Amino acid sequence: MPIEAIEPQRLYRQISDQLRKLIVDGEFPVGSRLPSERDLSVQLGVSRPSLREALIALEVEGYIEVHMGSGIYVCPPSPAPEGEIDLSTEEGPLELIRARAMLEGEVAYAAAKNAKKAQIDAIEEAFRLMIENTDAGINPLEADRLFHIRVAEATGNSVLVGLVTQLFDARLGPLFNRLHSHFDTAEVWNDAIEEHSRVMKALRARDPEMARAAMRRHMDIAFKRYSASLVGQAGLLKKKAESAKTSKAPKALAKKPVIKASAVKKQIKPATAKKTPAPKAISKRAPAITAAAAVKRRNVRV
Repeated sequence: MPIEAIEPQRLYRQISDQLRKLIVDGEFPVGSRLPSERDLSVQLGVSRPSLREALIALEVEGYIEVHMGSGIYVCPPSPAPEGEIDLSTEEGPLELIRARAMLEGEVAYAAAKNAKKAQIDAIEEAFRLMIENTDAGINPLEADRLFHIRVAEATGNSVLVGLVTQLFDARLGPLFNRLHSHFDTAEVWNDAIEEHSRVMKALRARDPEMARAAMRRHMDIAFKRYSASLVGQAGLLKKKAESAKTSKAPKALAKKPVIKASAVKKQIKPATAKKTPAPKAISKRAPAITAAAAVKRRNVRV
């Protein structure tokens, strides 16, 4: 039998593997509710962001469902889909954001110093496209991607362009897509547009320090946004979007982007958020992790 190389396992995978085993072994019966994120993180001895990445992995794999404002429930076994979902090569979404913050802050700094006028105009074109897509109710993710790539192109360094593209495209995988689905509202995109407007302002002013600070601020806010409680904060964002949609003001967003007239010459009309039906709550409650199961947490390292 050939010897195979042993690779260190990502932390969120260690956590999800342990929770999956508890579910399969019946520690958490089908239809039961898992302990709160706070309780699970304490019992497993891990941070909440790492726990949330693990819960997202289990949700993608079909073991649990997140019910906004209610809790996280164990799903009944489902027929195996064609080709099992392989998350072994997927990076943790929150780790990706942290990596982008470290890299893209310096990229924005270099872009403010080295960009040509045509490159600044190209970045602003992508920024306006983000706003137009949001206005039309179209997901502006592609315009967002274009914005970040064009900022990297303005550095004049092709390696940085490749790294920024690679890190951004990593967010298009199943883990980040599922995490993003819990927070994807018009209000969130309007906040993101406001964050991008600060980067745009710094680039126009050719202020490297301001550009670096604005990009890091954008990434820090994104990290806080996506590391919020899946059941609590994400549910609150969805409810705000629902409320904005049904308000008296026609086609009003929960929050209007703060953008200077120099950035956008036309009047911006916010787009409405898509309504997501609330899932049926399940009344059964799961027992807390037993002492024997809790001991297994020692196998997980923060």
